[in-house]
Amino acid sequence: MIFNFRADERLTRTDAAGARQRRASRPCPRHSCSSWSGEGKEVAKTYRPMPTDVPGSISIARKEWPEMNFDLSEEQKLFAESVRRFATKHLESGALERAHSSEFPWEVAQLIAENGLLGITLKAEDGGLGGTLMDAVIAIEQVALVCPKSADIVQAGNFGPIRTLAEYASADQKARWLPDLLAGKMLLSLGMSEPDAGSAATELQTSARLDGDHYVVNGSKVFGTHSPDAGIFLIYCRFGPGVGGIGSIIVERDTPGLVIGKPTAFMSGEHWCQLYFDNCRVPKENLLLGPGGFKKQISAFNVERIGNTARSLAVGRYAFNRAREYAEQRRQFGRPLCEFQGLQWKFAEMSLKLEAAQLLLYRAAANADLGLPTAYDTALAKLACNEAGFQVANDALQIMGGMGYSQETLVEYCLRRARGWMIAGGSVEMLKNRIAEHIFDRRFSQRPDAASPGKTAGQ
Repeated sequence: MIFNFRADERLTRTDAAGARQRRASRPCPRHSCSSWSGEGKEVAKTYRPMPTDVPGSISIARKEWPEMNFDLSEEQKLFAESVRRFATKHLESGALERAHSSEFPWEVAQLIAENGLLGITLKAEDGGLGGTLMDAVIAIEQVALVCPKSADIVQAGNFGPIRTLAEYASADQKARWLPDLLAGKMLLSLGMSEPDAGSAATELQTSARLDGDHYVVNGSKVFGTHSPDAGIFLIYCRFGPGVGGIGSIIVERDTPGLVIGKPTAFMSGEHWCQLYFDNCRVPKENLLLGPGGFKKQISAFNVERIGNTARSLAVGRYAFNRAREYAEQRRQFGRPLCEFQGLQWKFAEMSLKLEAAQLLLYRAAANADLGLPTAYDTALAKLACNEAGFQVANDALQIMGGMGYSQETLVEYCLRRARGWMIAGGSVEMLKNRIAEHIFDRRFSQRPDAASPGKTAGQ
């Protein structure tokens, strides 16, 4: 997929030859694509690197800039078809029951792992497949289009904290935890939000103090995905004052001083547990990123947002597909629903939202540099996909009426899940702030006493 043009970049037309030159832009990274064949365990993974000879700047005399291609490559299409076949064969049955169960589907997780859908973007030496972010996005989309709940597993094994662990962990830490995580036998939960630190993440108060061979951790965390079932927790904590004092540490579930509260349900049906650290002594070899590690962690957090973004759009498309089928089959007033112009227009609007958001999602993934997309690309994609996923699921439910509102279908589930992603991983309001900072090339502090009009926005 050749896809890296931005609206704020300019193309200049030259002489009669019509050659095009790119200005103020970076080259599109070349992706390795997946060739998958067959179903089940025989879905073999073969990653073939594409050419990497695109120069940093292109001279008009040397070559013309290639035309933009908005389609997946043939290998990516084969990969998507293979994942869809696997999901249809193994995950379609039981999709409704999984969505309404509070139990984590460990057997499904291990099946997905056996078929190579965890660790897609991780390096081969870390137990991964060495693929691209686009490969992981394609995988999570195709699974979600068949079984929305099972896509939780694909997200946990490819996006967010597992990427942070693989990127920054020591060799010993990787050897201790990655094998079980990539085998679908363990979950990793991120501890970032606190009772008094949500969108203002740098106001976190959970502390870590070195005491001999251990860090003594005190504080509390809330809203952690998979916290009821996780075996390890990646905890953002404060080693000292300011943003520079923030880092992270890995806390194992059975560590003395860690108390896991009772499960609480989200609107989506997911559960979370509050974590309490009371002089919790964590071996110092569990340190992931010490003081100053916050910015690195936030860069990796952009990948978490890509997973959230892909899921939002996929559940919206799932609901769209169910509503389309319903509109073709359901008859009222002597004719199918799809023959009513009002619904035709609604479907056209839904399709527009999905397709526009899809392009922003794929651009963010395809333009990722070393697997870490820019904050601007990610903010645009997440905002578009969060809103499109929720709005389309809501419209699909309305089209299907009582059946859409009933738990006899997954449309109401898609609506509830999509609504949560408009908060998790960066609320839509915070995303708009981030986009505005890019537009004006400056930071807009949300703290009145720390306004800095001249400060340049980071990337």
